[in-house]
Amino acid sequence: MSLKMKEIHKMGNEERMKKIEELKFELVKSKGSSSKGTAKSKEIKKTIARILTLNNQTKHEVENREGKK
Repeated sequence: MSLKMKEIHKMGNEERMKKIEELKFELVKSKGSSSKGTAKSKEIKKTIARILTLNNQTKHEVENREGKK
């Protein structure tokens, strides 16, 4: 389920938001079944963090471009 940054970069903003929702649902599911849940939960959290980090970076880049004009 791990997404690499290259794959995340290729996604559009709406697609990333949809993926975050899916991963959050999957995280809740994995916490419910505690067997093998910790490693999977950790990977899901990392993937969510990657997507959110990219969203923040692109948001700040857009703000910086608009501010310089």
